[in-house]
Amino acid sequence: MGNYIFLLLVLASFFGLSKLFTKAGLESWKAFVPIYNFYVLAKLLGKPWWWCLIMIVPGVNIIMYGVFGFNVARAFNKPSNQDLLFASILPYIFFVKLGFDDTAKFVGLDKFKIEPSKMIKNWIDPIVFAVIAASIIRGYFIEAFTIPTSSLEKSLMVGDFLFVNKFAYGPKIPQTPLAFPFAHHTMPLSETKKSYLEWIKLPYFRLPGFGTVKNENIVVFNYPDGDTVLVNMQDMSYYGIIRYFAQGMENEEIRAGRAPKPKEYYKRMAYELIQNEDAINPLNGKKMGKIYARPVDKREHYVKRCVGIAGDKFEVRDAEVFINETKQATPEKAQHNYFVKCSSHLFGEEKELPSGRITLSNETLLDKLDIYASEVGIEAYSKDTIVYNLNMPASVAQEVKEMPGVVSVTKKIIPAGTRELSIFPHNNAYAWNNDNFGPLLIPKKGLTLPIDTHNICLYEKILNTYDDGIHQVGISGAQVLYDGKPITNYTFKQDYYFMMGDNRHNSADSRSWGMVPYDHVVGSPFFVWFSMKYADNNPVSGKSVLGSLFKNSKDGKFRWERFLCYVDDGNLHSIKIPFILAVILIWGFNKWNNRRKLKLQKNQSTK
Repeated sequence: MGNYIFLLLVLASFFGLSKLFTKAGLESWKAFVPIYNFYVLAKLLGKPWWWCLIMIVPGVNIIMYGVFGFNVARAFNKPSNQDLLFASILPYIFFVKLGFDDTAKFVGLDKFKIEPSKMIKNWIDPIVFAVIAASIIRGYFIEAFTIPTSSLEKSLMVGDFLFVNKFAYGPKIPQTPLAFPFAHHTMPLSETKKSYLEWIKLPYFRLPGFGTVKNENIVVFNYPDGDTVLVNMQDMSYYGIIRYFAQGMENEEIRAGRAPKPKEYYKRMAYELIQNEDAINPLNGKKMGKIYARPVDKREHYVKRCVGIAGDKFEVRDAEVFINETKQATPEKAQHNYFVKCSSHLFGEEKELPSGRITLSNETLLDKLDIYASEVGIEAYSKDTIVYNLNMPASVAQEVKEMPGVVSVTKKIIPAGTRELSIFPHNNAYAWNNDNFGPLLIPKKGLTLPIDTHNICLYEKILNTYDDGIHQVGISGAQVLYDGKPITNYTFKQDYYFMMGDNRHNSADSRSWGMVPYDHVVGSPFFVWFSMKYADNNPVSGKSVLGSLFKNSKDGKFRWERFLCYVDDGNLHSIKIPFILAVILIWGFNKWNNRRKLKLQKNQSTK
């Protein structure tokens, strides 16, 4: 309905423009030709012709409508604060009102060439056009991004500030263009307030890009499982919370000595619990709160490595990735959990971090090895030894192995056949885990697959949500029903990808929530401009800001070697020297140019 209302408002504004064009001595038909009408209006107002091109850009064109409205009000001799506010916020209606206003006469903007209001000239105009320019750049070219989790350690690290290239795979047109500038899904200084309105919804459309998603590419995408969120607990999957509560309820029944009921019963009970806004959440002690459904472009941004592309047969065997039966090379900096058996308390005892997570007391040693304090613990005690659980790259594991007091270092591998509750497809028929997963055929556009009651859980979310809009998918006896009709196969409408983190045991990725549709792909990280440590992960070196300014990367908070680096599939290449030279050259050129201008002015004044 919002789309139709917006269309009517736009058509009404065209009608209003036709009246205004007549008042200004122009042919009224020009107001009904999209884009050309704003070209004519820009020329009438004495503004740059390219203003009309901004009206093509979804989202930004709504702001630009207000800019045109503001200038039209002044040009037709309506410069009062009330008229300017009306014209800026509701230009669609204002054009119509002005068209029928007999007192509105076209006088132009000449008297505003010397701006009577310093506030408008010095502040409002620059801010509005800075917002417009930044919105175009952020929406279609480059967006700033911060690595929030350790899923890609040590390729892209927590605390890396980077830019994402949206032309890598083609920028997407915003599907919810009515949004607060520079906010993603939540308003600044709020944890729950939406930053967007769904009154207008545009269909998915992607502009041409520089390439396609390939194996081993690091990709930024909208989190598929984030289509629904519990706003008071956004750091966990809504569907994962339901599964967690359902399993907890079943465990309570078993502990109480009662025979467990069918799993669907607990799933329904968990769903009813989470739907009750006033119910207390046992995980955080807060009220459940509201549940929001988010459109694709407003879902959380995730960044992972694409290990499987559309059409691949994907499998993990004992922590090794296989694509189409071929073993893949493990990323050089990939991390795994290791059991480290020691004859002494080398890494200390368990203690609690300020965040509530468990760590080990020898924080100095953890920091020296750059093992995150939030990703360690004690696995087992015995009379003579202690077994630590440490998350680290193979190179650090080898370094630990050679330390005095270390008896053995063994990579943690969950045996095949052991089902993890958090692992996709969350079904008893598939006993998959982080280290033994699949085989799974990744859907490709145009590919037709047999669908039955056994494998529907692998592709159900694709069929009922991602692939072709919302559909009803269910099982009736031995049949799979698609919108109430039995199906035995399905032809996929778009490509899908399997995304994994390099931090193999501390990554919520496609092993947890399934495949990523192509329409969720955003872009590729291409430039890290700043990087720092956080105290939760590096409690020794990651604390002091001022104290780290003159420390190296190992001892201080700032990872200097990661500043100003080009990203190539997780490998960083420094461009500090070319960057510094470019800054010096630009500064030198400006200095020379200013002196040249002053010299010319002096020469002209002496003539």
